[in-house]
Amino acid sequence: MSLNEIKPINCSDFVFLLGGQDLEMVEIKKILESLGMTFFDHKLHWGAKLSDYSNRFDDIHTFLGIELIKDISPPKHYIDIDHHNEKVGLPSSIEQVAELLGISLTHHQRLVAANDKGYIPAMEALGASREEIMKIRELDRESQGITDEDECLAEQTIGQCATKHADVLIIESLTPKFSPVTDRLYPYEKLLIIHKDKLVYYGKEVSLLVHHFKPMIDQHQAYYGGGENGFFGIASAHFSNSDIQSYFKPEILKIVSNG
Repeated sequence: MSLNEIKPINCSDFVFLLGGQDLEMVEIKKILESLGMTFFDHKLHWGAKLSDYSNRFDDIHTFLGIELIKDISPPKHYIDIDHHNEKVGLPSSIEQVAELLGISLTHHQRLVAANDKGYIPAMEALGASREEIMKIRELDRESQGITDEDECLAEQTIGQCATKHADVLIIESLTPKFSPVTDRLYPYEKLLIIHKDKLVYYGKEVSLLVHHFKPMIDQHQAYYGGGENGFFGIASAHFSNSDIQSYFKPEILKIVSNG
């Protein structure tokens, strides 16, 4: 079932299943709470799976999974809400929820949507002030569970663990949370961040990586989003740090770097 098959009325049988925690998910939860909608929030992280909610399924309700990897067969009545990977061209998840429920987003929520869909450039395109952008990014990091220690480690990372390969900035991060690193480095053109078994590339030429690693994306071993100059990542727990360093890092650098 798709969103186009649903009218923004008679939503009493809907049950929303919330995905990984970030600012967009926090705002979606606020919307659902304000409207008295039924939802479950298991406080998941990036890479949240549908199986995390398998004990909630029944054949009566229509379940709406928000940014959940379908690692199991969905319940009988199921709607997938997402804007990553094969759904990258769709509106943000909060915009899809608003359309489904027949409501308008506030200015703050539109900035949240832009941030999640296209990071700082998308907020700038909406005319957001520097103060608004900094506040949205701060709230997003807070929603992701970024700690003061992560912020400090990000500072150390940038000062101690940055190298260059041609036109690509490479960061061997001291923290597994990358947003405090990217926020401090913005604006950048080509950025590769690695921490143990986690790797994410940000910036130009993302489409080349999406094309090259398409089979992995289809197997949920990699992911992408954020538009033309967005991000591409290797899903954690699928590969070791040795795999990241010996194969993925040089392969990605070969594809995206000039020189």
